[in-house]
Amino acid sequence: MSPRKTSPPYVLDDQIGFVLRQVNQRHVAIFEGLMGGDLTPTQWAALSKLAEVGSCSQNQLGRLTAMDVATIKGVIDRLTLRGLTKTNPDPDDGRRLLVTLTPAGRQKVTKVVAKAFRATEDTLAPLDPAERQTLKALLEKLR
Repeated sequence: MSPRKTSPPYVLDDQIGFVLRQVNQRHVAIFEGLMGGDLTPTQWAALSKLAEVGSCSQNQLGRLTAMDVATIKGVIDRLTLRGLTKTNPDPDDGRRLLVTLTPAGRQKVTKVVAKAFRATEDTLAPLDPAERQTLKALLEKLR
């Protein structure tokens, strides 16, 4: 009988997915604390991307913000109920909805953008500038 090979124990705390989830949870807590419950990270992603690119289809916005179809629809439905976005049929393709920031939505982006920057700063606070650059570069390689 040959000796049985044993694999090293699976230690959850050593797994990159678990560490990334914990870091994300920390960032979300910082973000939500600064926003005071006014916007979720996914709502902010949609608003800030619309401010960046202008009107676009709901599907395109989902791709640009890394949200699946159901998630982006729910986000836009909630933002529209709050008067921050509106949807209209695409004049070039009536089957597609275009999402646009309303004036209130543009105002909201202007009002909270400093808080969003602060969330990034607070998340990265334990790192020095060189470590921040390294982390960003490494995460970009994994994207």
